[in-house]
Amino acid sequence: MNIIEVAENLYLVDLPQELEGFRKFISCWVVKEGDRAMLVDVGPRATIPKLIEALNYLKIKEVEVVLLTHIHLDHAGGIAEILERYPEATVVVHDFGKKHLVNPEKLWSASLEALGKIAEVYGKPKGISEDRIHEGKISFAGKEVKVVETPGHAPHHQSYVFEDLLFVGEAFGVHMPLKNDYYLRPATPPRFEYEVAMDSIEKILALGSKKTCFGHFGFKRGSVEIAEKAMKQLRLWVSTIYDILCRKDIRDEERVAEIAIRELIEKDPKFSNYRLLDEDIKKREDFFIRNTIRGIQQFVAERYF
Repeated sequence: MNIIEVAENLYLVDLPQELEGFRKFISCWVVKEGDRAMLVDVGPRATIPKLIEALNYLKIKEVEVVLLTHIHLDHAGGIAEILERYPEATVVVHDFGKKHLVNPEKLWSASLEALGKIAEVYGKPKGISEDRIHEGKISFAGKEVKVVETPGHAPHHQSYVFEDLLFVGEAFGVHMPLKNDYYLRPATPPRFEYEVAMDSIEKILALGSKKTCFGHFGFKRGSVEIAEKAMKQLRLWVSTIYDILCRKDIRDEERVAEIAIRELIEKDPKFSNYRLLDEDIKKREDFFIRNTIRGIQQFVAERYF
C-alpha cells in the first residue's frame, strides 16, 4: 500500500502509473477526520482503484470535498470516478476549469497532443455533473479552506491553505525528496508566462511559513525556503535559456534543450541532484525537463526575439 503518513491525520497516497519511472511522482493528499476525508487532487483515471483501496485502508467512509489544484489529467483525470464512489462529495476547481470537468473533450484532445502515450496510460477522463462543483466558502471539519489563485504552471492553477498546511500543486515546480537533500525543477510547459508564475510564488510567500504538500512529490515543513529557491531557480532557467538563444543560429528545440540541461546541471544545485535520481525516474524526468525548457524557450523567443 503506497500510503505515507506525513503528520497526524495527513496522508500522501502515491499513485504509480504503468509507465517506466512513474512512481513517487503523482500523489493524492488525504486530510482525515474520523471516517471523513478531504482530498487534494485524485490523480489519473487509471489509478482510481488504487486510490479507493487506500481510502478503504484508511477507513474513510465519506469524502466531503475534493480540492483540485488544476485540471491536468495527472491531478484531476479520475474525478468522475471518485464522485461516483462518494456521492456526497463536491469538487473545488478554478472557474477556468469548470467547463472542462463537465465536458472534458478539449482537455483530452490537448492532453493527447502534449503527452501522447502518457495521456493514453492515464486514461480518458469522464465528465461530471455541474451540480457537483462546489460554490461558495469551503470548510472541512469545521475549519476554513482558503483558496489562493496561483497561475503559472496553468492558468487554472490554484493552491489551498488549511490550517498550517499549504497544498501547492505545481506552483513551486516538481520536488523529489532524496536521502539528505531534494531535487527541484520548474514545471513550465507551454504556454508559460514568467511574470505570472513569479507573482504566484510571491503571493504564497506572503502567507508566511506553512507545511508544504507538493503535487509532485512529497512534503517540506517550511514553505518560505522552498518558495525562495523556486523563484531563484526560475530566474536562473529563464536567464540561461535567454543566453542560449542569444547565441548565433541556436533555435532548434532539441539543441536548446541539450545545451540548457548541460549548463543547468552545472549551475543549479537542486536540479543537479538529477544525477542522484534512480535511472527509471531520470527517464521520466527527461521528458518533462524538455517540456519545461520548451515552455521557457517559447516565452523567451516571443518576448525578446
